[in-house]
Amino acid sequence: MLADPRAAGPDLVVVGGDAVPGAFAPETLDRLEALEAPVRWVRGNGEREVAAAVGAPAPAPDDVVGVTAARSAAALGEERARGLGELPLTVEAGGVLFCHASPRRDDEILTRLSPPERWAEALAGAPPGLVVAGHTHQQDDRVVGEVRFLNAGSVGLPYEGDGAARWLWIEAGRPELRRTPYDAAAAGERMLAAGWPDERSIRASLIEPVEPLEVTRLFEGLAEG
Repeated sequence: MLADPRAAGPDLVVVGGDAVPGAFAPETLDRLEALEAPVRWVRGNGEREVAAAVGAPAPAPDDVVGVTAARSAAALGEERARGLGELPLTVEAGGVLFCHASPRRDDEILTRLSPPERWAEALAGAPPGLVVAGHTHQQDDRVVGEVRFLNAGSVGLPYEGDGAARWLWIEAGRPELRRTPYDAAAAGERMLAAGWPDERSIRASLIEPVEPLEVTRLFEGLAEG
């Protein structure tokens, strides 16, 4: 995505959370920190979980969230991992409010199928204007009251059925959801070759992408409890 000519020369890069955990956590953070443009960071549930893994008891082998967080925390080292938990829940830049899941939580599930009342409740405290999030790994664009909500999607683990990286460009206040194709299957295989334990997610996103609606329904089921 960074090599996409349409991403050249930004005034600011906002990392919308869940840069970790991942198979190459230190390399990912190093690459983002080395960008020429200023970078601002939003805390996702991933960063919070990695920070919480520092000094915590070893997770059960079948606890994928715990295992991946602990692995990334170990790779990053205590100081760097713990610092991720101190990132802000929201960032305001250029009149746009950036968050990971919603302005009030880093793990709130809002999908393409969520009912209007859940959307209204989640965004009730947001200021009028543009709110940008991610979390569900699927792009979205909708108006909720006085808020225009955009899900930028996911660069590294998109659930869009084709593996292509998803991201958002904003210029002169106008947002544009974008897509960058690349050899996602090879990237996924490299992650698995490195021993990354969450094989199911890697395959469903990058190697053998599943139908997007299947993932949306899964997330919506989790939101409904």
